Amino acid sequence: MAKLCLKKIREFGREVKQKVEEEWFVCRLTCFSLFYNSLTSWSTIADTLVEPLFWCVDHFIGYLGPIFVALVVILTTSVVVIFYICLLPHKAAEGHLWTVYHLIVGHWLLANIVFHYFKAAFTDPGHPPQVIPEVVSVCKRCISNKPPRCHHCSICNKCVLKMDHHCPWLNNCVGHYNHRYFFLFCAYMWVGCVYVCISAYPLFRIHFYGSQDPGWSGIFYPIYLIKDAIGNSFNDVKYSPKATDSIHSGVNGITVISSVRNPSGMWFHSLIMFEFLLCSASTVALGALLLWHIRLIHYAETSIEVHTNRAEARRHRKKRLKYCNPYDFGPLKNWQIFLGFTKSRSFFWRVLMPSSHPPEGNGLTWQTIYSEDTPNLEGIRLL
Repeated sequence: MAKLCLKKIREFGREVKQKVEEEWFVCRLTCFSLFYNSLTSWSTIADTLVEPLFWCVDHFIGYLGPIFVALVVILTTSVVVIFYICLLPHKAAEGHLWTVYHLIVGHWLLANIVFHYFKAAFTDPGHPPQVIPEVVSVCKRCISNKPPRCHHCSICNKCVLKMDHHCPWLNNCVGHYNHRYFFLFCAYMWVGCVYVCISAYPLFRIHFYGSQDPGWSGIFYPIYLIKDAIGNSFNDVKYSPKATDSIHSGVNGITVISSVRNPSGMWFHSLIMFEFLLCSASTVALGALLLWHIRLIHYAETSIEVHTNRAEARRHRKKRLKYCNPYDFGPLKNWQIFLGFTKSRSFFWRVLMPSSHPPEGNGLTWQTIYSEDTPNLEGIRLL
């Protein structure tokens, strides 16, 4: 009797297991029939899951764009005003030749910075029309044809020709028609920050370290300031460039300037410190950004294409093939195409001076490194 009961229990267990497997198969088949296609992958699933997060970020950056533009204008204006008020009179005391030099170089840099920033911010990067001569894909957002090197910007909600990235500091996309303006703005802004740092350093050294040269101990001077501030050892120390202020020994034997009686000296000190520290931080940040874009232009890539090209290179490497960027004509030709003087060699007028000449091509069709008799290579070479 016990054996018969045990046998029936096992048969019932097998029937339940078989029923569950059948129902699970039906559920999977129904799910795949509704949602599955040949392009489905874990990357697609991950992109779908984080799509709400991307939506929030895109709209947040879109709202912050005008604020960032206003911040750039305000900070740049403040640097220029402080240079005129504090640094230029100090340089004028060094001699007339230095005054003329700073007036020429400073205004040349300022003109290029202002021109290229506003051209980059207010020039349309370019968008594909309804009818294009060459179609490589269909945008899943716009549901429209895309030409080569065209990508969709989720912040502008448009497809952009030769899109590099969306810059919140410009409140605009960097694309075919304003890429050169963006790069030259970064280059001239970096040169301008270096120029201001070099010009302001003598005054900054006096206001930060005092009248003595701190040498290598100056590297640790901010640490000494924090230590003494915590210990309340020199709470009444203020700084001033005035010669009538008292000078006394500060931390680590470094002489500091005290000015309790002269409020205008404190304003002068604060402006010099603000000017030098802001330009120093901008030099580091812009330098890294500039090096990245120099590398991209050197190899005729954009910030988006560098990732797709790496993925293509890995995919072809598994097949013992080598992927070649079809738009890479070599460093010299790449720079000429980017700066727009393949036909005109006027480097002075087109790079060193503000110039609004259009870029090479229309952004819809692109010349590649392959000749007309080998159109089927598509960037592939045997190893």
